[in-house]
Parts: sequence; C-alpha cells; structure tokens
Amino acid sequence: MSENQKGKLAVYWAASCGGCDINTLGIDTKILDVAAAFDIIMWPCATDGKVRDIEKLSDGEIDLCLFNGGIRTSEQEYMARLLRQKSKVLVAFGSCAIEGCIPGLANMNNRQEIFDTVYKEGSATYPENPDDLRPQHETEMPEGTLYLPVFYDTLKTLAQTVEVDYYLPGCPPEPENIWKALTAVLEGTLPPPGSVIGPNTTVCDECPRTRTEKKIKKFYRTWQIKPDPDVCLLEQGILCNGIATRAGCGALCPQVNSPCIGCHGPNDGVQDYGARMISALASVIDSEDPDEINRIISEGIPDPVGSFYRFSLAGSLLRRKKLHTSHKD
Repeated sequence: MSENQKGKLAVYWAASCGGCDINTLGIDTKILDVAAAFDIIMWPCATDGKVRDIEKLSDGEIDLCLFNGGIRTSEQEYMARLLRQKSKVLVAFGSCAIEGCIPGLANMNNRQEIFDTVYKEGSATYPENPDDLRPQHETEMPEGTLYLPVFYDTLKTLAQTVEVDYYLPGCPPEPENIWKALTAVLEGTLPPPGSVIGPNTTVCDECPRTRTEKKIKKFYRTWQIKPDPDVCLLEQGILCNGIATRAGCGALCPQVNSPCIGCHGPNDGVQDYGARMISALASVIDSEDPDEINRIISEGIPDPVGSFYRFSLAGSLLRRKKLHTSHKD
C-alpha cells in the first residue's frame, strides 16, 4: 500500500462464537486508525458487505482478511475459498480458525448424532417439532427451491481448507495482539509467511507464580481446592496447561487462580497439542506404579478430550473420532 492509499480489509466469521469480533472492537479508539488505513469491505457483524461484491473483486484485491471460525458448512467453505482467492494476506484469526476450538469438539460425533441431539424426541426443540423434521440442503416450495448450507460431518480448520499466510492465536486473541498484527501489516513488518504472530514461549514464562520441581500425587478439580495464589497451580495438583501453551495472553487466567486451559495452542514445532500436554504431565506425576498412575489420572482428569484437546481436536493428528458412516467429509 502506498502512503496515501487505503488498503482493503475483510473480516469474516465462520464456525465460532463471535468473541474474535468483540475483541477486534476491544482495540478501542484504535479502530478509528484501522478505518483510516483500510476500507472495510466486509465485516458481517459490523458492516453491510455483500458476498456478490466480494465475488466481483479482482484476485488479490483485498489487502488483508482476518478469518475467524472453523469450516462446518458448505457456505463457510465457499467463503474461505473466495476470500483466499481475493486476499493478498489471509490470517487464521483466533483458535477456531487455527485449531477448531470448542466447535471442533463436535468431531467426537457425526452429523446424525449432532442432529439427533438437537431434534429428536426429548430434545429442547421437539415440542415445537414433533414430526422430527431435519434441515435439508434443498426444499421445494411454491415460490421455488430453498437452499441451506450442507452441514459437514467433520469440522475443519481454515488451513485444512485453504492456504493460510499467518496465524493469530487466542480464544479470542487479545486486543493488544490484534493491534500489533494490524500494525505489522501496515508497516510491512510481518514475519515470514506461515508464521504464528506472537511469542514462541509458554504461558509459564509469563506467569508470576513460583515454580519448583513438580511432583504430583493427586489432581484436583478447580472447586475442590483453594490454591495458594503465589505457587504454581500445576504443582498444587490443578491441571494447568500453561506448561504446553503458547504465551501471548499475559498469563491472565493463572493470575486470578484459574488454570490455563490452552487457548493459545502449541509452540512452534509441536504437531499435536494434546500429545505435548500429555507428555508434559507424564514427567511430573510422582509415581512409577501403573495402577497408581491410572488412579491419579482417572480420578483427577475425568475428561481427557476436553482437558487436552479442548481447543485443538480438529487441528490435531487425531482430528476426530472415527466415522462409522459412508460420508467422506
């Protein structure tokens, strides 16, 4: 972009909660600087952009696209491919786009099981839908054919769908990190393509709590113990994922006696966040007796998937629970 020329910015929201959009507004009055530097040509929760207007753009005409959310439906896949085609720089914005995040936990079930939960007898919708009608891709009406996006069996990350230039982690990314990323784009100081924008240390490095050698005999749920505010939570038997989680949040959760749950994902070079966390815990459990180790884990960590893959299941080596259907997606 030349000094006097405004760039084009697109922000899109796929399978996510909207927190990334809220934290984008969390940059406060700097949003005015963004508006001064960019023409915001699409931001569904804030502006009235139209898909057809994006389709008419030349390839690469959008200077920056912040894409948050995973790919759950055919519509989201279409928008991911369209915005990739039209954007010079595509950023996987937040944990949902990077790892699948909470929506990715639905990969423990298939489409049929998900719809059964929502629509079958006994569900919250059943009293209003006693005929158990399910969403259909095409429905013929007197006025013509109505279309709904196809709901995929598997939620995919953005990078499993299109090529991604940069990754900005967090659930959601912290406003100051969003601003740093936008500033890097404006100043031309982005790291090499494919990089995660942010530090490559761990939450433990940002955490002010005192750490010594960890020897754990028992894991506690957060409501079972009142932790010492100055001592490492993991050393007190509280499952804190800071040991395996990328820094960049300022260790906000541990500072208020809440354990890190891993929303910034892994550091560079880690292929599977859950495996990294499991490996880290294996080194601090104070036992060599298999039965005792099994007891420590089963009693203190009753939900391994939710504990180790809360944010990363869709982007992990596991990706999902094995499908028992003929669907290929």
